Amino acid sequence: MSKENNKNAQQGQLANTPEAIAASQAFIERHKNLFISLLVILVLLIAGFFLTRNWLQERENKAQSQLTLGQTFVQQQDYEKALKGSGKFIGFEKLANDYNLTDASNIAKLWAGICYAKKGDFKNAISYLERFSTKKDHTVSPAALATLANCYAETDQVDKAIETFKKAAKLADNEVTSPEYLLQAAELLQSQNKQEEARALYEKIKTDFSGSGYSQQAVDPNTGVVLNAAIDAFIESTKK
Repeated sequence: MSKENNKNAQQGQLANTPEAIAASQAFIERHKNLFISLLVILVLLIAGFFLTRNWLQERENKAQSQLTLGQTFVQQQDYEKALKGSGKFIGFEKLANDYNLTDASNIAKLWAGICYAKKGDFKNAISYLERFSTKKDHTVSPAALATLANCYAETDQVDKAIETFKKAAKLADNEVTSPEYLLQAAELLQSQNKQEEARALYEKIKTDFSGSGYSQQAVDPNTGVVLNAAIDAFIESTKK
C-alpha cells in the first residue's frame, strides 16, 4: 500500500474512533438550536412559496372573471360603468389598481386606457396605457402602443406619438398593422414639416412591407390600366 493510501486509511479509522464520534455528537449538541432554526426557516420558505402561489392563482382567477364582466360594458359603449363598475363588476380602474401581480390587472390597465380615450379624456387614458406592460405578442401589445400614440398626438405630444407608433410597428411586425402605424408616424412627421424623415418611413413601408395593400399595384377595373401603389403618392407628397 502506498504512503498516500495508508494515510487515508488511517484518517478513516480515526474518524470512526469513539473520541471522533463523541466530538461529532458534542458539535451537534452545541449547535442543535441553529440546526433546528435553519430547518424551521427552510420549512417556512417552502410553505410560503406554495401558499403564495395558490393565493396568486386565486386572485388571478377572480380577476379574470371580472375582465369578462367588464368587456360587456365596453361592447355596450357604457364606458363609465366599464371604468367604475356596476353590479358584480368592480370596474377596470379598481381591477387595475387592486389586483397587482396578475395578468388580469395588466389587461385592465389597457381597457381603462381605451375607455378613457373613448370618452375623450386623453390625460387619464395616457396614465393607464403607460402602465400597461407590453408582451411579445403581435396583436394586443402593438394595438395598445398605437392607442397610446394617438393619445399623445391628441395632447400635442407629437414626438412621443411618432416614436410610439414606430414601436408599435416594430412589435406588430406584419403586413397589415405595421404599415398603418408607420403611416401614422410619417403623417405626424409631415405635420412638423420633417419631409425627409417622413419619406424614409413611407419608403420603409414600400420595401419592408411589400405585401401590404399600400405597396401593391392595382389595376383599374374599367380601363385595365396598372395604377401606382398607394404608397407612391405618399412618397411624392414629401417632395413638394
